[in-house]
Amino acid sequence: MERSEMVALIRGGVPGPGVWADLGAGTGNFSWALAELIGPQGMIYAIDRDAKAIRQLHQRIAQADPGAAIVPQQADFTRPLDIPALDGVLLANALHFIRDQPAALALVAGYLRPGGRLLLVEYDLRTPLPWAPFPVSLARLELLTAEAGFEKPIEIGRRVSPSSGVAMFAALALRRRA
Repeated sequence: MERSEMVALIRGGVPGPGVWADLGAGTGNFSWALAELIGPQGMIYAIDRDAKAIRQLHQRIAQADPGAAIVPQQADFTRPLDIPALDGVLLANALHFIRDQPAALALVAGYLRPGGRLLLVEYDLRTPLPWAPFPVSLARLELLTAEAGFEKPIEIGRRVSPSSGVAMFAALALRRRA
């Protein structure tokens, strides 16, 4: 997917500058799209457990200005992270790899300020596939986010994946205020 397509997919969930985390960032494709939307006043903690992907992201940042501060960190986002309170968390094509999704989303909720944004990009699947072993349909996301302390998610974007032909959605859920 081209960066412009990623930006278009998540634009409706990003109101402007802030402090965000991109969990499961990989080499930073969605981090770069998010950086374009939050601008130079924003900051993104790009977190992935894959050391090679984080090294590639460091190299990418050294070669080009992403438009916002991106801080790559190698860590497993299913375990507690040492990051500041966040305005938003982006989970792009990451939650479908996590077996214990309720626990992961509870951790995410704990990183967000009240009213903070969970921005999720997922395949709209109900049955597992090799590249999405724990699928998160929009209907399932509603259940998961309610359990983790979020308001009901709203779909903000949809497109068909060019590589698989499967529908992808972007959804936004706000952390409940006390």
